[in-house]
Amino acid sequence: MRKKSITLAALAVAGSLTLAACGSSDSMGNMPGMGSSSTSSSPTPNSSSMADFNDADVTFATDMIPHHRQAVEMAKLAETRAASQKVKDLAMQIMNAQDPEIQTMSSWLTAWGKPVPADMGGMDMSGSMPGMMSSSDMADLKKASGADFDQMFLTMMIAHHQGAIEMAKTEETGGMNTDAIALAQQIEAAQTTEITTMKGLLK
Repeated sequence: MRKKSITLAALAVAGSLTLAACGSSDSMGNMPGMGSSSTSSSPTPNSSSMADFNDADVTFATDMIPHHRQAVEMAKLAETRAASQKVKDLAMQIMNAQDPEIQTMSSWLTAWGKPVPADMGGMDMSGSMPGMMSSSDMADLKKASGADFDQMFLTMMIAHHQGAIEMAKTEETGGMNTDAIALAQQIEAAQTTEITTMKGLLK
C-alpha cells in the first residue's frame, strides 16, 4: 500500500507540473503585445513571402515592365531601319537583355499577388515614368530610316536608359526584395555602359 501511495503521489506531482508548464505557455501566448511579436519572429509561409517585398519593389517591377517593353519595341525597329551595323548589334543586345527581364519581373508580380501590367503598346505613357517616349516620338522613329534613324534611335535610347537608371536607383534605395534590388543594380550597370557606347556612336 505504501509503495502504491508513493507512485500515485509521484504521478500527481508530474501531472501538476505538466499542467503548470502548459498553463505557462498559454498565458505567455495570450499576453498583450506578444501575438504580433510571435508572428513576426516565426512567420507563416504566407506572411514570410509578404515580408520579402514592399511597395517600392512592386512599383519598380510594375513600371519597369512597360518601360522595358518600349525599349524592346524601339530596338526591334533597328533591324530593318538602321544603317549602322553597330546600331543593329546594340539594339539586339538591348532586346536580349530586356526581354528576359520583363519575364522575370512579371513572375515576381504574379508571385506577390500583384497584377502584371497589360501591354499598352501604342498608348502615350511619356508622363507616367522617366525616359518614356511619347506616341509622337515613336511615330517619328517608325518613319525614319538609314542614318536619320540611327541618330534618332541613339538619342532617344540614351534618354530612355537614363530614365531606367533613375528608376533602378529608386529601387536600390527603397526596395526590400533582394532579387529586385540585384536586378536594379544590374540594369543600372548595363545601361550606364550602353549609354557610353551610344554616345560614342553619335560622335
